[in-house]
Amino acid sequence: MSAAPVSLARMPPAKKRPRAYDLSRTRSAVLAQFDRVREAAVALTEDQLAGPSGVGEWTVRELVARMAMALERVSRAMELPVPAGGPKPETALLQWPFATAVNTAGTAGRARDLAEARPDLDALFEETAARFAELVPAGTEDRLLTTHVGTMRLGDFLVTRTVELVVHTDDLNRAAGLSVGYDRQALAACTRLLADALADRAPGGSVEVRVPPFAVVQCIGGPKHTRGTPPNVVETDPLTWIRLATGRTRWAEALDAAQVSASGERADLAPLLPLTG
Repeated sequence: MSAAPVSLARMPPAKKRPRAYDLSRTRSAVLAQFDRVREAAVALTEDQLAGPSGVGEWTVRELVARMAMALERVSRAMELPVPAGGPKPETALLQWPFATAVNTAGTAGRARDLAEARPDLDALFEETAARFAELVPAGTEDRLLTTHVGTMRLGDFLVTRTVELVVHTDDLNRAAGLSVGYDRQALAACTRLLADALADRAPGGSVEVRVPPFAVVQCIGGPKHTRGTPPNVVETDPLTWIRLATGRTRWAEALDAAQVSASGERADLAPLLPLTG
């Protein structure tokens, strides 16, 4: 007797293997972006530092302190013993964007405390970068760290630092009228992680999201195209995508400003955004 045919119609969309990141390149990108921020931050006037950052109730000084914290978190985690519980991390890289709402109030409070305790930003950034360079060696991407969202691989946690630094560099630019540049590798890693997180949240192949030149992902269940131009396409630039993914820009606002092109009846990402808390 022949076996009954297997129906694929109701099978959930398969998730792709997570993207791999090179630890050495990510580490260099984090330090490069941190150095760009430091150069801009030390040139800010007291009036600029006291102004609103546009991120919650933080001042620009507190926002800058938050970026120092982003790097310092890695150094402090490296000073702790390797967490028990086996080699598998509690939080995978693609889970991190959705866990960022954890302890938001505590993070804001620590940023304010650090900004008050360390008014010399040049010294703060120099010390933070030196500690990071010393405590975070290359070639240890699988080392587990205790983080505020659970244990993570060092290699994965470093990728999250590109998100923190790139997103807050954009915040700083808009708040203080600056034009701090973006390290290409840091911008690429940030863009790719947030695009992959979208595909992980809504797996499928009915919509193609393009963020040239760094990322193309397919998401949202439904009919999947096999050749030619897909019927549902979303395309935007990296900074607009990052602002959408982190709630800095609303989907409707980006469409109205022609910062996003969306074609096809399924090409509406509004119900999925933002990705971060």
